[in-house]
Amino acid sequence: MNGGRDGTGRAGEQGLEHDVREMDPPGSHGTKRQAPDLREGEHVHGQLPDLQDLGDLAGLGDLAGLGDLAGLKDSGERERDRERQVLDRIERVRRRGARVREDRITLAHGAGGKATHTLIEAVFLEAFRNPMLEPLEDGAVADGLAFTTDAFVVTPLFFPGGDIGDLAVNGTVNDLAMCGARPRYLSAGFILEEGFPVADLRRVAASMAEAARAAGVWIVTGDTKVVERGKADGCYVTTSGIGTLDRPVRLSAASARPGDAVIVSGPIGEHGITVMLARGELDIEADLRSDTAPLNTLVDVLLDACGGADGDGSGDGGAVRCLRDATRGGVATVVNEIAEASRVAVVLDEDAVPVRPAVRGACELLGIDPLYVACEGRMVAVVAGDSADAALAALRSHPLGSEAAVIGRINDDPPGLVLLRTSFGGTRIVDLLVGDPLPRIC
Repeated sequence: MNGGRDGTGRAGEQGLEHDVREMDPPGSHGTKRQAPDLREGEHVHGQLPDLQDLGDLAGLGDLAGLGDLAGLKDSGERERDRERQVLDRIERVRRRGARVREDRITLAHGAGGKATHTLIEAVFLEAFRNPMLEPLEDGAVADGLAFTTDAFVVTPLFFPGGDIGDLAVNGTVNDLAMCGARPRYLSAGFILEEGFPVADLRRVAASMAEAARAAGVWIVTGDTKVVERGKADGCYVTTSGIGTLDRPVRLSAASARPGDAVIVSGPIGEHGITVMLARGELDIEADLRSDTAPLNTLVDVLLDACGGADGDGSGDGGAVRCLRDATRGGVATVVNEIAEASRVAVVLDEDAVPVRPAVRGACELLGIDPLYVACEGRMVAVVAGDSADAALAALRSHPLGSEAAVIGRINDDPPGLVLLRTSFGGTRIVDLLVGDPLPRIC
């Protein structure tokens, strides 16, 4: 029940999707499209041009083509009123209590989007509610320790750059690191299907052992169950982890403030697209590998350079407000969780988001926005605006952060929403998806 892959954040009703599409460019649904052929001075999304951009009105000659300027102003007011109405409608929907409308669980409930968030809040949080669970962070923090758990059902089990074994170790290590903890000990549980090859199981175990060594953790306990043939999909793995809080830090999705910078540690979407192509269901070839990696040493470098908010919650002891690994639901889901938890606006710059050409090409062919595609070795960091350069330099000094980039800023309005400044000059809302176009990628 934690971040990205584990479905953190606040739930939105699925009916919100209609509202958001009204704000998107027609036919976009969050996907990147070729820019329209705009004439000089035109703006997209119905926004009015600044009259100063029209130049010297006296030198324009016949003004009849501009229409009635008073009417133009009235039209702009109507457009702004409409936008305010849509934002108010979104806020009303988000204030409603979470409610699962379906009678049966669907794949969307495990995708990390709106359906997952609603399921967690309406079923699990309602049943287990307590002060440690309510923040819905990547892990629980208490008594100098951080604790997290995770389950892995990726298909196929083996893919370029990794497999279910190192994915399980790295995922739990990263959730602990996002809490500001030093990962120490893991447990591992296996659900095996009758007939699963022992050679494949040995391969998974060896991969987990190597990943644990790379992350500096021990796998110290575990469990194994076997189910009948056809009752599982070969092998599922569950890992839990404990880490120690060696720094007096307090990292939280609720700590972002206006003026903060949003940083991503490297190119996004590689894991999700790699796994999708490894399934062999699409006639698409690309030279891609999963980005799965342990991020604990990268977090150490960042916190050493910039620190984190004070352990007493005052927030005066460091510049790092929040860390999240961008797993299920991708960067878009992470920044939505931060916007909602902190009641701020996250404004992203599409041109600043690092995406490798092969990932971008596959996403465009499939009509998928890279912002929603899962990573397994990338994190999003929110840091104080005046420390952005120092944070970026620290991240780039580490091999896993060499391509880190500032991709946006935190604003105060509209609270709880994520906006994207597109490559062709428009602005659109980036909302949580109901489900996931790429299920079972972790």
